[in-house]
This record gives sequence, C-alpha cells and structure tokens, in this order.
Amino acid sequence: MGKTRVYNSISLDSTEIILESISDGVFTINKEWQIISFNRAAEEITGINRKEAIGKQCSEVFRASICETECALKYTMETGLPIINKSVFIINAEGRQIPISISTAILRDKKGNFIGGVETFRDLSVVEELRKELACRFQIGDLVSRSSSMHKIFNTLLQVSASDSTVLIQGETGTGKELLAKAIHNLGNRQDKHFIAVNCGALPDTLLESELFGYNAGAFTGANKDKPGRFAIAEGGTLFLDEIGEVSPAMQVKLLRFLQEKTFEPLGGIKSIKADVRVIAATNKDLSALVKKQAFRQDLFYRINVIKIELPSLKKRKEDIPLLIEHFISRFNRLQGKSISGVSPEVMSFLMAHNYPGNIRELENIIEYAFVLCNENLIKTNHLPEDFIARTPEDIKINNINSAIRLIEAKTIQEALNRNNNSRIKTAKELGIHKSTLFRKIKSLGISSK
Repeated sequence: MGKTRVYNSISLDSTEIILESISDGVFTINKEWQIISFNRAAEEITGINRKEAIGKQCSEVFRASICETECALKYTMETGLPIINKSVFIINAEGRQIPISISTAILRDKKGNFIGGVETFRDLSVVEELRKELACRFQIGDLVSRSSSMHKIFNTLLQVSASDSTVLIQGETGTGKELLAKAIHNLGNRQDKHFIAVNCGALPDTLLESELFGYNAGAFTGANKDKPGRFAIAEGGTLFLDEIGEVSPAMQVKLLRFLQEKTFEPLGGIKSIKADVRVIAATNKDLSALVKKQAFRQDLFYRINVIKIELPSLKKRKEDIPLLIEHFISRFNRLQGKSISGVSPEVMSFLMAHNYPGNIRELENIIEYAFVLCNENLIKTNHLPEDFIARTPEDIKINNINSAIRLIEAKTIQEALNRNNNSRIKTAKELGIHKSTLFRKIKSLGISSK
C-alpha cells in the first residue's frame, strides 16, 4: 500500500522528468492516432524535433518497417495485448535505416478508461554493428561461410591475392566460383583495374576468339573497325575464364601462348600485343581426368593449375545455410526496399532438408522467389516455390527447427573430429569451444568418437 501511495503521488512534471532521463524513446498517441507526447530519446533516435512530431499521425513521424502491414500499436489497441521487444527498422529524418526494438501498451486514464496507446523503442544500432562485425569474420566479399572447409580457403586468400600466379578454381555449378575470383581480384593490388569475366562454354570458337583477343578492321565481313578483346580491356586487371574445360583444343593452344608469353594477336592482326593480365580459370569438370583422356592439353593444365582451389558443394557445408539465408535476405531487402527479418522455423526446416543440386545459386533463387511473394515480416512456407516444396522429404518435422539445428551441429562436430583424428582437445580448439562442452555435445548428439 505504501508503494502505491508513493507512486500515485508522483506529479506530471516528475513523470516527464523520468521520461526525459531514460535512453529509450517513448511516444504516446490518442484515439485518433495523433502523437501527444514525444520524449528526448525519441527525438535523438528519429532525428525529429518533438514540436514537429506532436499533433501529427504517428505513421508520418515514426516510419517503421511494419507500419503498413503489421502495426504493433494497432494490434495492441485492437486486442489490448502488449507487444514486447519486437525487432523492426525505422527511417530517421536523414533517410537512414535504424534497427530498433519496440514495445507497446494501452494508455489509460486514472479511471482505467482507454484513451490511446504508448510505444517505447530502443536503438539497436550498436548491437547491429556488432552483429555485422561478427559476420565479417565469416565473410570475404560476397562469400559467406562458417564451415571449416571454406575457412581454409579464406585463410589463404590474402596470400593468393598478393601474387600474380594463375589460379584454377574447381567446383560444381552454383558454388560461387566467380564470387571467389572477384574476392581474389578485390583483395589484390589489381583491385583498381578491371575484373572481366568470360563464360568460355557459352560461345563457339570463332566468337570466343574475337571476344578474347579482339579483331582488326577487315578481319572478316562486317568488321568495319578495330574492336579490342577482353584481354586488352582487362589490361592491368584480372580476366576470369569460366568453364575453361569447355574450350576446344584449337583455342587451348591460343590460351597457352598467352599464358607462356603474355602476348596475343587480334583476328586479322599481324603484330603481337603484350598484355599485363592475371588469369583466373574455373571449371566444374575434373581437368586432370580430361588430360588423361587427352580432351584437355596437359601443358595448358599445368599453366593454369599453379594455384588450385576446390570449392565444396552446399550439401557438404549445410551449416552455412542459415548464414547464407541471412546474407541473401539482407541483400534483397536493399534491392527491393523491403524489411523482411528472416524465415519461419518451418521454412528453415525445409531449406535445411534440401540437398541443393544447384548449390548456392539454387538457394539464392528460392529466397528471391519468396521475396517476390512475401509482404510480411517473415518468409513462410506459402512463399516458397511449389516444386521445391514437392521435392522435400515427407518425414521432415516441419514444426521442429531444433532437429535441423542438431543435424548441422552433429555434422560439423563429426567432420572436425575426423580432421583431427578424433582428438577432442584439437577438435575443441578448432571449433572454439571448451573440451567439456564438446564432450557434452558428443554425448547429447549421439556422435560416434573413439
């Protein structure tokens, strides 16, 4: 009773002093959705002066990502139920997107009559920056991964980028070979010059030759003027030759000459042109097997195979799926002007269960498709492609994301144990956890270890 009497004796001025002293933004609205109070923290977070805010509709001032579709205050005022710590974005006075968490409640007078609503919001910019800083540990360029196999690649990229040696990237279609090539280029001393990509498998020999080496006027019918090729355009930079395993034996000879002498001749030309270009090649084929079959020149293979990088398929690094989903959602939010926060547990279960014959590109396409259909805060199963849903095994426990997470965790630990010859101390060190934590996880996940 004593506390109640003290509380009831607090004056309006005292309440305003309290509201002005807290770091959370607070504003209140009446039944007509007009702002009737706006504290100092609300001014700082939104960048809007309270004189401008008071009297206006809250949607004009507090421009949040959920205002039009899932307004938290509207929900609270219609149902009487509060919202606690819902993560959204607002657009401040400078047009910058600010991450915040909001809570809402009904506003009542002394008699308990409903008179409006109150919303508090907390600036999560520092938390978001910390999240991005942590994410950078798993990201180089547009490549994101927390798998140990990818981190071995990440750890060598600085040394690879610092050299001018030819690089061969091998991996299945859709694993991100071009993204890796761009990362190598952007980390090296050629980053200020052009990165030029050519798909060797998409063009016949005659077109590929003119595309790579260019041509002089009169070289063939219709060649009215000189045209520089990709080698000339990439001067000082990097030329990425994708699907090099598709190149014909005749074109292989021409590429070999450039790699040996750093010179080329345009079609119809009589003079050799010297070019300072780093070559990064990529293929989804086993070039060493093609060499044995005499379908690929051995001398060219040795020229491009100076530094070899094997990109693992997505089904071998399923622990990266949640990170990739977050990466794609962030990118599509920027491109499409949306504020989708993530995927539902049911969707995550679907995505974790799939084996991705199309690798990362397939996952990206699924998320992009969902973005087109999704006008909510979360991507749900009804936003996924129907053919993708049809291919999902029936025994997936849709409502239990924990089973999917346990599968990832068990797979990650088992692979780490295999790499470290079942040494728990080395495995714990690699995974960044205490050995006792590792022991508990091995036991709870039913992992076999010697």
